[in-house]
Amino acid sequence: MTKIAFVGLGNMGGPMAANLVKAGHEVSGFDLSEDSVKAAAATGVRASPALAEAVRGAECVITMLPKGQHVIAVWSDLATLLPEGTLVIDCSTIDVESARKAHKLAEVMNCISLDAPVSGGTGGAAAGTLTFMVGGSDKAFASARPILEAMGRKIVHCGHAGAGQAAKICNNMILGISMIGVCEAFSLAEKLGLSHQALFDVASTSSGQCWSLTTYCPVPGPVPTSPANNDYRPGFAAALMLKDLALSQEAAQQSGAATPLGAHAAELYAEFEKAGHGGDDFSAIIRMLREKAGG
Repeated sequence: MTKIAFVGLGNMGGPMAANLVKAGHEVSGFDLSEDSVKAAAATGVRASPALAEAVRGAECVITMLPKGQHVIAVWSDLATLLPEGTLVIDCSTIDVESARKAHKLAEVMNCISLDAPVSGGTGGAAAGTLTFMVGGSDKAFASARPILEAMGRKIVHCGHAGAGQAAKICNNMILGISMIGVCEAFSLAEKLGLSHQALFDVASTSSGQCWSLTTYCPVPGPVPTSPANNDYRPGFAAALMLKDLALSQEAAQQSGAATPLGAHAAELYAEFEKAGHGGDDFSAIIRMLREKAGG
């Protein structure tokens, strides 16, 4: 059993902390949202009214926060609260530069650290089947692996500090681009009189096969578990996809990489969010493509 403090108990952090409790760890939790804290407490997480109380005596601290600025703020506060040698893991999806700054803060604290963003959405968080993309030292990765395995199915050590965030934003750029491509194909098929099932049966077993099609099909019917069968309730919200695409473009500009499809995908999701659909599943962008075609 490990004493773990979990900071950020929202849609992802709450179920992740619950899975740590199920695995037999002693988990204390802190969040600015009282509702999130109460929900986590119902799963066995010990609710803490302040960050200092949550991390007191913790052997490991995990953060799951919205943006890089929030991670830096919390990790800066941890500098006066944690003893040397504490394992600190950030599971947020943030920019690579902020992730590296967080590692530097941990180094100053003489703590070991990882950036470990996740893929798998709220369903994966609840089921404990997340994929963790991990950046940091071999020592930190070895220490953290048993903890991460309580929350995820696949744990990949991607390399040095910040490598986990780099893998996450590259992966989600692929996802955003591929979802738009699949949505465009179904929109075209509708105009051509081809049924959803016919296109799925062909593309899912040929060269058009991809996760956006076979697991997350953006039209009702072929994949019963996809959000399309539940009026596009997320899932993975379009606003979160836009966030990740924006991070990919920030990284592309800083590194000098050419990502024209990533840039265009970001533009389309920005348009979709501006139209009031940020809370819809990201696969619902097919509706905007139909509207553009007059469908």
